[in-house]
Amino acid sequence: MIDIETARQMALSLPGAYEQDHFGIPSFRVNDRIFSTLWIPEKRTMVKLPLADQDVFSLFNKSIIYPVPNKFGLKGCTFFELETVPSEMLEDALQIAWQAIVSKTKKKKS
Repeated sequence: MIDIETARQMALSLPGAYEQDHFGIPSFRVNDRIFSTLWIPEKRTMVKLPLADQDVFSLFNKSIIYPVPNKFGLKGCTFFELETVPSEMLEDALQIAWQAIVSKTKKKKS
């Protein structure tokens, strides 16, 4: 089980990551782009993954890791249920989401 504060610290431990309100929920950003949000009452986090990674993580257990059920899910937004997801899986997903943004913003600067 991952508690809210642990999930927050996992996201903030990534280089350059910071927390900012996003329509009343905490969002975690790097280079001014969201890579994760924290849904406190629901005890879940959203991680914005590349679609191929979303597919792989969702294979673990679709009741624990699954696409956000709307158009955002089609863009890689993926829910992770904090009470049941293994901490190593969430750490890996956050790293992948963070890296995807860092890589994308580096290409734009070039």
